[in-house]
Amino acid sequence: MKAIVPGAVDPGGPEDTPEFRRIARAIEFVATNARQQPSLADMAAAANWSEYHFAREFRRWTGISPKQWLQQLSLTAAKQALDDQRSVLQATIDAGLSGPGRLHDLFVTLEAVTPGEYKSRGRGLTLWFGTAQSPFGEALIVRSARGIAFLAFADEKGVFEGFDGFRATWRDAHWEQDDAGAKQIADTIWGAARRADHKLTLWVHGSNFQLQVWRALLAVGQDRTLSYAALAASIGRGSACRAVGSAVGANPVAWLIPCHHVLRANGALGGYRWGLERKRAMLAWELARSVRNASRRRPSASPASAGSR
Repeated sequence: MKAIVPGAVDPGGPEDTPEFRRIARAIEFVATNARQQPSLADMAAAANWSEYHFAREFRRWTGISPKQWLQQLSLTAAKQALDDQRSVLQATIDAGLSGPGRLHDLFVTLEAVTPGEYKSRGRGLTLWFGTAQSPFGEALIVRSARGIAFLAFADEKGVFEGFDGFRATWRDAHWEQDDAGAKQIADTIWGAARRADHKLTLWVHGSNFQLQVWRALLAVGQDRTLSYAALAASIGRGSACRAVGSAVGANPVAWLIPCHHVLRANGALGGYRWGLERKRAMLAWELARSVRNASRRRPSASPASAGSR
């Protein structure tokens, strides 16, 4: 891993970006064509892989097979009314959350930056930063002694959207690179060993309104998708959808403050600071995890009951 100077980027980008992009293209294809029941060959072609390689990479990425994922999408699509404009992917995730498969299995709390900390521009604070691999490409994670302060994903050029502005806000802090620490956080968030009792604290700066929106997202948006209007209503500001949308877009901590769960009223993805294909891939990955968790928790038939059928 190349050393990162705060504010600089690696123009080469993460080595696994092409693989992630291929998976993302296949997910978009399947989500769009679920009602047509695309074959494994069709899905593989969307990713420009052989069927064998696509099936292996998809299972490695999600933990389930492409067929299992398509079946879940198809089940929800079949239940939707013909005039229902919600996206199949959104509806599937919401349906999956009514069962035992919980999407967001981390306990996340949010602490606000104090006025004194902000005024000092970080003087006297240490900020540890580093990059780590995630299911959605390379992630840059910054933390203070009080919690995770910034999390962003690299774009196709290796740029971490929002990092320059974040670094400028905390220009007088002492910055230390810690890729090992970033990897540990990434493993906690996305790794196979994560547990429901994992606790993460966020330490973020924002206006009072932004903090209100972000806290509401943590409270009502972690385990389901919701519209901007529903999010606005949850904070008693039903007429402030545009302002809520701006606050969602200013979220400095990707994934953990689940702004990717906020969709348009008709189910369209809307915007996303770190790219729409990544937003779709996040929702698909969560759906796969929900399906996988549900299958693990489903009691299997005993030998006796199986023999009595």
